[in-house]
Amino acid sequence: RPVESLVPRVGWVDSENEAGARAAVDHLVGRGRRRIGVITGPSQMMVSKDRLSGWRAALEEAGLEAEPSLVEEGAFTLESGAEAVSKLLARVADLDAVFAQNDLMALGALGALQAEGKTVPGDVAVMGFDDLLATSTIPSLSTMAQDVQGFGAAMASLLLEQLAGGSPRHEVIPVRLVERESA
Repeated sequence: RPVESLVPRVGWVDSENEAGARAAVDHLVGRGRRRIGVITGPSQMMVSKDRLSGWRAALEEAGLEAEPSLVEEGAFTLESGAEAVSKLLARVADLDAVFAQNDLMALGALGALQAEGKTVPGDVAVMGFDDLLATSTIPSLSTMAQDVQGFGAAMASLLLEQLAGGSPRHEVIPVRLVERESA
């Protein structure tokens, strides 16, 4: 999604980022998790802001505090996920779940948790977002699945509409929870 100042002039397609993050955290809360950390993407990106907002809203609705100590910024990379979860573990002794804002960071978090001797999901549950790598992890990754084909089709449709002289508009594609072994 573009910066807000461009929205009236540019069409865009995005996922239900905030609602998806809320659903991910609701899932973790429903599994009894109470100290749920979040590994964000770069703070200047709208996707990171929206998913962080969803994390906060879900915790608040559950009566849990969205403490700053539970937030660690990553870079949507495997390495940043590993580094971020190590920082979270150092700060939050009773961390029992992590919502990573994409599957790559979740994969990095899984590796770092296992290196720290933590079991997943026993000690710390992990949720990702994308469903691009989720079945190639051990344990398999619970995640929010994005409809990649629907996303592409919507982008192509919006582009063709604008090329034909149509007004810029936006479309938000639903996401869905895919429960696997990690949470």
